[in-house]
Amino acid sequence: MKKIFLTLTILAGIFSLAACGKDGGGNGVDPGTEPGGGGGGTTEQARTDFVFGADVSWVTEMEKDGKKFYDADGSQKDLFRMFKDLGMNVIRLRIWVNPDGGWCAYDDVFAKAKRAQDLGMSVMLDFHYSDFFADPGTQTPPAAWNGKTHDELVALVKQHTTDFLTKLKLDKINPAYIQIGNETRHGMLWPDGQIMWQTAEEQNSWARYAELSNAGYDAAKGVFSSAKVFVHLNHAYEDNLWWFEKFSAAGGKTDIIGLSHYPQVDKDGANYISCNTDAINNIKKLAEKTGKDVIVVETGIKSADLATGATCLKAFIEEIYKVDACKGILYWEPEVYGGWKPAKYNQLGWNAYDMGAFTSDGKLSDVIKLFKN
Repeated sequence: MKKIFLTLTILAGIFSLAACGKDGGGNGVDPGTEPGGGGGGTTEQARTDFVFGADVSWVTEMEKDGKKFYDADGSQKDLFRMFKDLGMNVIRLRIWVNPDGGWCAYDDVFAKAKRAQDLGMSVMLDFHYSDFFADPGTQTPPAAWNGKTHDELVALVKQHTTDFLTKLKLDKINPAYIQIGNETRHGMLWPDGQIMWQTAEEQNSWARYAELSNAGYDAAKGVFSSAKVFVHLNHAYEDNLWWFEKFSAAGGKTDIIGLSHYPQVDKDGANYISCNTDAINNIKKLAEKTGKDVIVVETGIKSADLATGATCLKAFIEEIYKVDACKGILYWEPEVYGGWKPAKYNQLGWNAYDMGAFTSDGKLSDVIKLFKN
């Protein structure tokens, strides 16, 4: 995003194609005029407490497959250097336990974290506690953890988190942010840690989930006491206060709140302006009532509709930049382009990720310039 030095007028009636949700380049954005590097809105002074960044967990696999990255003028450039030069100051990296090919396991995470840290960028780690993606619809335990009791799973979360972070510390990587579980609205490590809504088991399920989450929190704090350790939910546009009230009542711990906001997908027929407004209002409410700062740790737009999407995202960035309790925003996997898919997707028969922020020929698009500090 960019430092906001001028007032942007949003033409709300023109751009109403996109709205909220997670499925999912750029348009006429002057990278030198907006908040943090391409946002919008009006601000008289750039914030020093607001982070702009990206999750680039696929980058090493892309590089292995021969993918290269280019500035808008066509000059080839290292992705981390490109993002650093834009003004991004944080890189987010997911962690899997025993993944196919070793992607997002220790050696791969360390290599990417070192590249970021060597450039002076902060590192945000995202523990999935799975061998593959964990999200609101899938929280599959690592294969090696199958059949374990609740107490055994608590111990495994603690051990995995401690061992991984201790090794990073010995290798001189010092993360600023550590995420415990990925989009854990429905809990983690199912079925043991699944939150059982509106059942006689609901209260106990919150307690089990909180104990698993706290095992990661305590382990992370035990290795990196100054890191911001947090939990993460999808759908920033929803009222998430009730969730955090239940989590807190169950003894759950978090230093800050991580949220996802993907404003390009239709939400109940609402346009993206309504979706963005809901997200902003709910972030304010959540921060006020919980006393916790918020970071939007995932966002993105459909690459097939970069113009409208960039306008939508720009509008959101401009507004959250004005919210003191919101401390940053990160794009999720902007480096994907040209129909590239990880090997695992090919095995599963999945389509390519369609929310990258590079053009089809690997050039930096205007949308990622919204993330310039």
